Amino acid sequence: MKTFKELYEKLVDVTQRKKQARRMAKMAKSSAFQFKKKKAALRMRDTAKLAQVARKKTIQKFRMQFFPGYNDMAVAQKVKIDQQIQQRYGKKIDKISKKLAMKLKKDEVERVKKAREAVRDA
Repeated sequence: MKTFKELYEKLVDVTQRKKQARRMAKMAKSSAFQFKKKKAALRMRDTAKLAQVARKKTIQKFRMQFFPGYNDMAVAQKVKIDQQIQQRYGKKIDKISKKLAMKLKKDEVERVKKAREAVRDA
């Protein structure tokens, strides 16, 4: 089975991405996948993963700030907007995501603690 990193190191076109989305949506319903998600929530995320999450959140904020109707747009428009945002605000996104990653790292202990308490209570 291919890892997440292997899948996204190469460029993926729209049809392949839709096929992956359908497969993942189906897989997400399985009990094995649900168990893996719960187990992963109990572990601390490494700095690379936190940086990735922070970057995604930052880009999402910029999208919603400058293009509120982003979610309703066609795929081609989304691609164009993502390119514009990256071109105009790329350095700003990097700077903000670094700060957010530090904040996420600080809050990570609390997140894991809550997840473990939820498992104990259930």
